[in-house]
Amino acid sequence: MFLNLKPLPGDWNLLVLTIGMAVVTGCSSLQPGQTGDPTPVAADATAAQVVVVSAEQLSGADMEAPTSAEVEYDAVADFYDFELPTDEAMALVIEQQAAVAELELQRQLQEEVERQAAYAEHQRNTNAWYRLREGMQFTPVDNSRVDAQLKWFLEHPGYMQRVMERARPILPFVLDELEARNLPTELALLPIVESAYQAFAYSHGRASGMWQIIPSTGRYLGLKQNWWYDGRRDIIDSTHAAITYLESLANQFDGDWELALAAYNAGPGKIRSAVRYNKKHKRPTDFWHLTKIRNETRAYVPKMFALRELFAHPEKYGLDLVPINNEVSYEIVELDGQIDLALAAELAGITVNELYQLNPAFNRWATAPNGPHRLLLPRDKAEQFKLAVAEVPASKRVNWVRHKIKNGETLSHISEKYRTTIPLIKEVNNLRGTQIRAGKYLMVPTATRSLTTYSLSEHSRITATQNTNRSGDKQVHIVRSGQSLWSISRDYGVNTRALAKWNGIAPIDTLSIGQKLVVWTSSSEPRAASLNQTRPSNALHALRYTVRKGDSLYLIANRFNVTVADIKRWNQVGKYLQPGQKLKLYVDITSQSG
Repeated sequence: MFLNLKPLPGDWNLLVLTIGMAVVTGCSSLQPGQTGDPTPVAADATAAQVVVVSAEQLSGADMEAPTSAEVEYDAVADFYDFELPTDEAMALVIEQQAAVAELELQRQLQEEVERQAAYAEHQRNTNAWYRLREGMQFTPVDNSRVDAQLKWFLEHPGYMQRVMERARPILPFVLDELEARNLPTELALLPIVESAYQAFAYSHGRASGMWQIIPSTGRYLGLKQNWWYDGRRDIIDSTHAAITYLESLANQFDGDWELALAAYNAGPGKIRSAVRYNKKHKRPTDFWHLTKIRNETRAYVPKMFALRELFAHPEKYGLDLVPINNEVSYEIVELDGQIDLALAAELAGITVNELYQLNPAFNRWATAPNGPHRLLLPRDKAEQFKLAVAEVPASKRVNWVRHKIKNGETLSHISEKYRTTIPLIKEVNNLRGTQIRAGKYLMVPTATRSLTTYSLSEHSRITATQNTNRSGDKQVHIVRSGQSLWSISRDYGVNTRALAKWNGIAPIDTLSIGQKLVVWTSSSEPRAASLNQTRPSNALHALRYTVRKGDSLYLIANRFNVTVADIKRWNQVGKYLQPGQKLKLYVDITSQSG
């Protein structure tokens, strides 16, 4: 049905109503303003009718002399043989007109809904940030602690851009895993807080990877950690582990994600203890009222909610989102054994650095001998790699050296020389113990390129950190038996955490004898000379002391100018000593006079 209101010239407004009840082939109706005889119609012309009605007549106004329009109406009425509609009929017409308008509005609204749905589907398929916003489940939090963190993010747009660039290859995969478990997509923002989405991040607390998992938690979650491979940095395995852990924490705290996030940072035991403290003192037990938590944890959860607010409303805050396609940009390629990473990069047609960025879990120059043997490769390079690696025999995928054992050499010496491990040398040479004989040969797997080629191996990363220019005077320290970062920092008058940072390690990491450390000391401020600087390089001697009757740890420490803590560290001893007991001591011969 089609309604058309059109004003006509003069004082008369004619309402032209065309009611189409059926399609009549070849039928044409009188158009508004048309004069003369109407066009003849078919015999079944009752299916289309034209009514011309004076608007003033419908309103009951006084009629003036007929006009040409009225004459036209009479001609039409005579031709079709019907009378002027009654008020009831016109009311029906108006009602029908309103119904048609309503139908048209509904049609337009439906088209808009479909358009919006199509747009949303397109965005979900192409825009990872849109998908993140759609899956948010956290209740927004608006308080001064969140505002302070939000202010920091807004004042550092360069930082946010770098973070989003790093998230580009990883975010779609993280969202896939969260959606598969129906978890809040805000959790994909957690690596920003933890590591700024840096897969090689390493903290002073020995947390590693973009999810910053500490060694014990990594072992608890089943992540492999060995000389060759650290699963805490594996994009696939660490994400599975972190999400599993977060889901477990949420269950432990009855679905309270604020407490779960705090527990991810501080440990669930510390958060439960803080909750119990508040209960005991009859205080609220939600995160925002906890007092017995570290400052780091106090800021941790507000950072997450500040990021949630920022990415939920990027236009509001002027955040320029880095476009991230919703499709995972890499392909997982499974191999059946170890492969040199430089060779793998060459076969894939990418740089070694690019390969490490997608496979940051590998510590050395090759994949781990005992797996995992998979590689993540750019989608457009995966097929090329598969075809190329199929042409390389397994024996040629790592370089093998035939090493002749020299007098005095040990497996430790050989493994260090070739940057490999003792267990691997034993495995490939069918050795049961560690005894080897001079003149015999060992087959040793080694890198195919110079070690500098493997720019993101653990050794290369530490070397790059140690070679970073800093203020002050650079000194090189070789670790001796019994030394720790704490004792070395005390000798040089520097901060332990700073010393660890200069060397790419954590303050609580264990040192190895002979390990090289760099120390940056102030060149402008004088300081007391340490023993390390004043004594000859050969002044430190090891000796074995036999405990005598009446000896104590305190007396022995005083006698040799060492500390009780040193003696305990060098020897696994308790509080009390027994006569005849042997102790290993490291004494400075220049400090034993008098």
